Amino acid sequence: MLRGKLRILVAALAISLLAAVAGCGETTSLNGSGGAIQVKGSDTMVNLAQMWAEDYMNERPDTSIAVTGGGSGTGISAMINGTTDMANASREMKDKEKEQASGQGIEVEEHKVALDGIAVLVHPDNPVNTLTTNQLAGIFTGRITDWSDVGGSAGPIVILSRESNSGTHVFFKEHILDNEEYSPEALLMPSSQAIFEEVKQNPNGIGYVGMGYIQEGVRAVKVSKDNAAGVLPSIETVQSGEYPISRPLYIYITKDASQAVTDYLDWILGDEGQAIVLQLDFVPLGSGASE
Repeated sequence: MLRGKLRILVAALAISLLAAVAGCGETTSLNGSGGAIQVKGSDTMVNLAQMWAEDYMNERPDTSIAVTGGGSGTGISAMINGTTDMANASREMKDKEKEQASGQGIEVEEHKVALDGIAVLVHPDNPVNTLTTNQLAGIFTGRITDWSDVGGSAGPIVILSRESNSGTHVFFKEHILDNEEYSPEALLMPSSQAIFEEVKQNPNGIGYVGMGYIQEGVRAVKVSKDNAAGVLPSIETVQSGEYPISRPLYIYITKDASQAVTDYLDWILGDEGQAIVLQLDFVPLGSGASE
């Protein structure tokens, strides 16, 4: 009799455990099923995306949001392959990527979610305060190799670039290098944080990052274009268009995205989400959000 009751109890516990496991599986599936959202992509945006996620989950504890970086190209590929709900990107989708999505029967929606200025970082001991866009092109393509050639102290320039799957790498190449190739001497760094850390400890280093990475231990130089005065990256100079290296930041979703995903995106574009943009030293979309 006792053994029979034990068998029933064990069976009931096993069923409950299976149900719990199945429930967990639902909350981690894609397309927001069970309020779960997967976000992948731009390293420039990863800190911003994590803070968005944390604040949103505090407001809506029934929603689970997982954020990973890896670069804009990685996020877009994941969306096309069906392994993420939202792709963060610091550049527009390429025609080739759009064709790949279309080939998979995927309709993609592009949403501009913030603005960013790409800061050019040097070590605080570097005396160079201003660089023209032409000088930057010369440095990053390898035509200029010594700091004395741009008004600094003699010493080899150590070039720090993002890897090719980075939207920042692509944007800088298109808008500053005029699509020339980076110098073969450039050190390809896996993240914006890695560039920050290297410049912080290397007096000859120079690298580019989203301006949210301007932190103690490094210094942003002024950037000059077309013989205009040099301009530092800031919320005001990016919004006004004065800073020469500015860009939009995007989130890509599929047209059939779940309600959980679209609700979250609406929140990002609203006052609360845009206030976080400002808090992390990126630039909100509208003037109202920046007040």
